[in-house]
Amino acid sequence: MLFSPGWRAPIRQGEVLAVFSLGLLLGGTLSAAVIWLASGLTAPLPHAVRAGLIIAVAALAAARDIGLLKIPLPQNSRQIPQEVLMHRLRTGTLQFGFEMGTGVRTYVSASSPYVLALGLFLAHLSAPATLLAGATFGAGRSLSAALTYWSRSETRDALITTRMPPTKTLTALSLLFALAILH
Repeated sequence: MLFSPGWRAPIRQGEVLAVFSLGLLLGGTLSAAVIWLASGLTAPLPHAVRAGLIIAVAALAAARDIGLLKIPLPQNSRQIPQEVLMHRLRTGTLQFGFEMGTGVRTYVSASSPYVLALGLFLAHLSAPATLLAGATFGAGRSLSAALTYWSRSETRDALITTRMPPTKTLTALSLLFALAILH
């Protein structure tokens, strides 16, 4: 559990959420900076080729999320160790958020973040646009924790479990459709 045990804890839950969210924003922004730097390698490719590759990646991701293809995601399939949070709650929470925000050291079950990363790499957008996309990825991940904190619902985990598969599929299809229209 990310949050402290309650009002008697030395660190309030809202503070833990804020530090965690900051880590997520920093991690997402760092990943975007790396993607932007590497995206210069794709600049020589014609725009039509890059756009076609982005749509092809989105189509493969949608097919994967729907269940038509079995494509393993390039990820670390284990969670960040709980020891990160055990001894230094503030710095551990920041580290946990940062690592989760990068999307590199944690489990990501949907294909859409990979479509975003490859899309940013292939599109070779401006640095501010790419960094904003990375920060937005981190903010999106922090929204999940914030909604869990704010809801204080005993049934939230069960609802998320039942809603995640259709949400993942709808997101992948929406992304594919939006990219096809933009092309």
